[in-house]
Amino acid sequence: MTVPKIYKTEAIVLKHVNLKEADKILTLYTPNMGKLSAVAKGVRRPKSKTGGHLELLSHCALMLTRGRNLDTVNQVQTISSFLPLREDLWRASLALYAAEMVSRFTVEHVENYPVYRLLLDTLKRLCDTPDGELTLRFFELNLLAHLGYQPELYDCISCKKPLEPTENCFSASGGGVLCPACRDREPLARPLSLNALKVMRLCQQSEYAKVRSVKVDGELMLEMESLLRGYIRYLLEREVKSVDWLDRLRRER
Repeated sequence: MTVPKIYKTEAIVLKHVNLKEADKILTLYTPNMGKLSAVAKGVRRPKSKTGGHLELLSHCALMLTRGRNLDTVNQVQTISSFLPLREDLWRASLALYAAEMVSRFTVEHVENYPVYRLLLDTLKRLCDTPDGELTLRFFELNLLAHLGYQPELYDCISCKKPLEPTENCFSASGGGVLCPACRDREPLARPLSLNALKVMRLCQQSEYAKVRSVKVDGELMLEMESLLRGYIRYLLEREVKSVDWLDRLRRER
């Protein structure tokens, strides 16, 4: 089957870097082709008609031409620019973290429609919430599940027994929870409160509409964020760059 040289797709702009005097290389996430890179020529010129459609986090419809190394953007039209994110630094930063997570965890040209849908829905949800922390926890746990890294939150990863309603421990290297009887087998495992376990399970198994109605205090949110951050760092073998910026903004808030 011949692959068409010119094709159309929707995409979310994950990141971009400058190229030459007026071009940009875009990292896009698409519904049917996964992540891909493309060059947008002339978008940095003041009179460019396409530059405004290719801002970070934009949801757009594109026509591209396949190239030997990079595809080229021919036409682009904005579907949604998510204006509330651009008017609020905190929510914009949460959205950029989500985009960076997708970029870091995926490889080019591997389709994963659930990841595309999750990112698109997350951007929309962040437009509708003043805080966004719980939205991000829901995003993290569901992204990990769609990519095959879903942490085990119901049975002990060592003895395989169902977890009791008590304080357990979370092991990043083991990818899940250890019961009190097995916690000494993983010295680096961190305490996991019962309430944190409940909310993480809810994020993992329930629809967002149900999750968003839950009231989570600041201490509990920080506990979940810290545990998931450690797990993500272990999987990526590095810190997500956006994390330091989010921490700084949180302190300033």
